[in-house]
Amino acid sequence: MHAVELWVDSLPTLLAATISVTLPLAVIAFAFALIIGGLVAVVRFERIPVLAQIGAIYVWIFRGTPLLVQLFIVFYGLPRAGIVLEAWPVAIMTLSLNAGAYTAEALRAGLKAVPRGQWEAGQSLNLTHRKILWHIVAPQAFRISIPPLSSDFIDLVKGTSLVSSITLVDVFLRSQQLAAITFEPLLLYVEVAMIYLVINSVLTAGQHALEKRTSKYVETR
Repeated sequence: MHAVELWVDSLPTLLAATISVTLPLAVIAFAFALIIGGLVAVVRFERIPVLAQIGAIYVWIFRGTPLLVQLFIVFYGLPRAGIVLEAWPVAIMTLSLNAGAYTAEALRAGLKAVPRGQWEAGQSLNLTHRKILWHIVAPQAFRISIPPLSSDFIDLVKGTSLVSSITLVDVFLRSQQLAAITFEPLLLYVEVAMIYLVINSVLTAGQHALEKRTSKYVETR
């Protein structure tokens, strides 16, 4: 009974932090990640000199290092170089760059998965390379990339819990504060886990619905 009462009492506070910080942070960061990832994917797919190499190094660094370390470098490390940023900009920038590296690879894989015949069909219509890419290949590549992109977004939502380490009061940090008052860390952390589980279950259901909708007119064998 004590657990239920604690969960009921703490739920409004945790939901407020989820709605005001966790979800907006995830949505904003992923929007930027899609832009970053899209640009890097195209640059690497087209093998544009210099830019393709820079994109490859960017992906290598951000996929090869932990998000927590990246947050610490930007928030706690950069001030040593005279660059001081608030927690919100640091969280958005770091999460965007981190997720952007993953979305870049997902989109690049989607571009490579589009059959060569689609390019040839565009060429037969006398379309330019750019028009074939943006009007024929890119839409198909995005559809193909929906499953990994959805997984990237779900991972990003879970990754937002790390921003508590840079003093941003998200749902996880709020639960830590409540645990310090109630001395019930187990119950509160379980409650936070359930909140994340519900959010990501809804996102997973949305992913399946989106996949079904975008594959409606795709021939299956």
